[in-house]
Amino acid sequence: MARVVALVPDLLFGSRVQGALTAAGHEVELVGSGDRARERLADAPAVLVVDLVDASLDGAALVESLAAEGLLGQTRTLGFYSHVDADVRERAEGAGFDLVVPRSRMAREGAVLVTSLAAGS
Repeated sequence: MARVVALVPDLLFGSRVQGALTAAGHEVELVGSGDRARERLADAPAVLVVDLVDASLDGAALVESLAAEGLLGQTRTLGFYSHVDADVRERAEGAGFDLVVPRSRMAREGAVLVTSLAAGS
């Protein structure tokens, strides 16, 4: 189906995301840093999934800079955040994410969300 780069530093949740997306037929590369995600964009994945929960990662700033540098191309972006952190959601939406969802929704519907985004790219 779609090539996906998932920037999820949390190995446990990253494995869960990777497993769900792989089971749905997506080719998923799990990366743990913004630098590595930036490198993998050279292969033009259909979707970039970004963990907005991890305090060590400023996912909104990363996507904003990738877009400003023209590195996203046709790659769609999906961010997930803690449902109690509305500021993170608003910041990510302002940074230009195509879709921002609570982490719980990512866990339940990640494959469907990625499929939908990939179809629109």
